[in-house]
Parts: sequence; C-alpha cells; structure tokens
Amino acid sequence: MSKKIMLPESEMPRSYYNIAADLPNPVPPPLHPATGQPVGPDDLAPIFPMPLIEQEVSQERYIDIPEAVMDVYRIWRPTPLVRAERLEKLLDAPVKIYFKNESVSPPGSHKPNTAVPQAYYNKISGVKKLTTETGAGQWGSALAFACNYFGLECKVFMVKVSFEQKPYRKLMMQTWGANCIASPSNETEAGRRMLQRSPDSPGTLGMAISEAVEAAVTSNGDTRYALGSVLNHVMLHQTVIGQEAIKQFDSIGEYPDVVIGCAGGGSNFAGLAFPFLRDKMNGKSVQVIAAEPASCPTMTKGPYAYDLGDTEGMTPLMAMYTLGHNFVPPSIHAGGLRYHGMSPLVSALVKEGLVEPRSYTNLDTFGAGVNFARSEGIIPAPETNHALAAVEEVARQAKAEGKSKTIVVSFSGHGVIDLPSYDAYFSGKLTNYALPEAEIAKALEEIRVIPQAAA
Repeated sequence: MSKKIMLPESEMPRSYYNIAADLPNPVPPPLHPATGQPVGPDDLAPIFPMPLIEQEVSQERYIDIPEAVMDVYRIWRPTPLVRAERLEKLLDAPVKIYFKNESVSPPGSHKPNTAVPQAYYNKISGVKKLTTETGAGQWGSALAFACNYFGLECKVFMVKVSFEQKPYRKLMMQTWGANCIASPSNETEAGRRMLQRSPDSPGTLGMAISEAVEAAVTSNGDTRYALGSVLNHVMLHQTVIGQEAIKQFDSIGEYPDVVIGCAGGGSNFAGLAFPFLRDKMNGKSVQVIAAEPASCPTMTKGPYAYDLGDTEGMTPLMAMYTLGHNFVPPSIHAGGLRYHGMSPLVSALVKEGLVEPRSYTNLDTFGAGVNFARSEGIIPAPETNHALAAVEEVARQAKAEGKSKTIVVSFSGHGVIDLPSYDAYFSGKLTNYALPEAEIAKALEEIRVIPQAAA
C-alpha cells in the first residue's frame, strides 16, 4: 500500500531558495535584442513589477515568502510526499519510488506556486491586469486562480493546438474570471503577422509569449506580463516543492539517490531539484535527471546559446539550451513541454554537468503514465508522464545492475482534464516522433546571427 508522508503546516518553507547564489559560475546576463547590451531594470519595468525584477537579478540565497502568499499556499500546501509501493511492485526492481504530489492544488498542478506570488507582487505594485501565455493550460489556469484571489484581471493567450485539444482548461480559466483566447490571434500585431505567414499555424509558446508581452506593453500602463516558467523568479518560487521534500525525507530518515522532473521551460523540475542540487554542490551524492520530449529535445539536441524567449523578438536574449525561437514543435499532447528554450538557470546546471537531460518518446511516456494510474490511482498529466518514463528507465537500470536506489519524482500535475490525449493513446492515434536532425538544423539557422554564449 502506498504511504503518504505529510508535513505539519508549521513546517512549510518560509522562504524561497535562490540557486543563483550557489552556482559554480554565474549565468551570462540577458541581453537587449536591439543593442546586444545587458538589460537593466528600466528595460524590464514595462513588463514586470519592480519586486519581481529585483528577484530576477537577486543573488540572495533566501528570499522571504510574504504572509499574504502563505495564506493562499495554505489551501493546498504542504503537499504530500507519497511512496509508490504499488508502482514499485509493478516494476519489480530494487527501487523505492516517492512522488511529490503537486496535483493537489486547486488548478491541479505546481503552477500556482509561482502564480500566487506573481499576482501578489503585481497587486501591491498597483497593477490592475495581467497578460500571459499558456501551453497545455496549466499555467493559464493557475494565473486565473491567483488573479481571482488578488482582484486582478487576467488575459491568457493559449497555444491554438492546446486550445482546441483541451477545452476544459479554457473553462477553468473562465470560471476563475480570466479571458482565454487562441494564439496566434488577431488581437495583436504579432499575432496578425504570424497568421499572415502561416494561417493554419498550431501556435507555439514562443508565439503566445509575443502576443502576451505586446498586450502588456501597449496597454495604458496598468497592465503587466506574467510568465509561468523559464525566468529566475519563477524557478525561485517553485523551490517550496524541494524544500518540503527534503524535510519529508528527513522525517523518515531517508534521502533520494535520484531526483527526477519533466522539463519544458524548467519550473516544476527546478522546484523539486534546486534544493537537492544545493546539497549536491555541497558534496551530497545525488543524480538529477531532467526529462523532455524527443519531439522537442531542447537540452539533448540544442546548443547552449543566446536566443530570444519568444518568436517576434519582444523578450531579451537569454543564454540557454535552445532549438531556435522560430522552432514550431510537433503538436504533441504534452503542450506544456512544447517550448524551444530552457530556463537559463537549468541550462547553466546542465552545462556544469550537475543535471542530466534525457528525452522520451510519446508512447513510452503514455505507457509510463498508464502504469502509474493503474498502480497509484492518479491519472498523470501528459507532461508528468515524461518524468515517469524516466523513473521506469532508472528502475530498469537498477534491476540490470542489481543496485538498490531511492527515487523521488515531481508529480507536476494530474491529467483529468487531459483525457483526450489518453484516448489518442488507447485508440492508436498517438505515435512516436523523434525530431529529425534536419529539422533541428533548420530551426537553429535563426540563432546563427545571435551572439553565442560563452563556451
């Protein structure tokens, strides 16, 4: 029987952990796309409120969590760490498997860990409305939830293919008062340019980011933009996950050998992994794996380079693993992982050899998701399935080597609203797709003119 390891509310983290303070080498600074010079606070002020800009560039190791944010966190935090004994039995390997269950939040994922503080900091800064993008809809749902709590308007540009595949995500956003539209749209200049170039475009996160940023910066000054992954302050907020997990392992006298999370932009992976990576940089032996789609292999196939965070060049250039800002990923069901780049912090850790990226195909990920659902009872989100595929791979390796291992995985969200993707899997419509090298080379052509990050 699976066992839950709970923390009392009094043991919730009271601060965020900032891994930037402990990196072996600093992350190269973001650059202005027009000048190629490092961006400053004034460059970011039309997009983000000052408290988040300060967090983005902070080198402080710990940053206090505001009490107003703690009050909302208490709705679902601390989240349970669960030993998946039924899954262990199914895999028949010498492993202990634990999952940190972030699906218990009201939107059903890890995303409100950053949506809530972002809404709070915008509210106290006098902002009235937030714009954002969303891939699978988890981030849009989370920001809608958070904006509702703090009395902010919310407009979400949702990647068109996910808008069509996941209508109930749109309804969740509407229920919490947000306005959700398919991207690319006719509501922005960026969207109209994209539709002119490709009227049938399925959309990408890069495209939706361009629209959301434009909608914010062309407003009357009372609107800002919110991002659900990639940026430093987003990674910072998510570290409540890993900090709780370490306390939970301490309470049972254990510590994992392997830490696993799926990674599209990097937020849920960072949330679990960064506190463990702090331990690793201080001499602890732990393997950290970031799982991504073979159809969008940012870390496993892309170069480490400066690239834009969006399609239309409205964001700074960031040093990251990338497939090129014009890359249009295949319309896989794990919409939250269809992003061309990776968090600069996560990218730096991969480059330092502290994080091991691995990629997985559609059928392997959904097979792992079904195994988890049939053993542990919770239907995982398609994104989460990538992390579960990595769990199964590590279990097979442990069995082949005859070595026992303790694994912890970020269960980033449930898949109850993603059931059409499971229908595609069971009906045989879902196929494996690994991005061909020729497609990768084509996508990377656009970043050849961008200054390469330091080797």
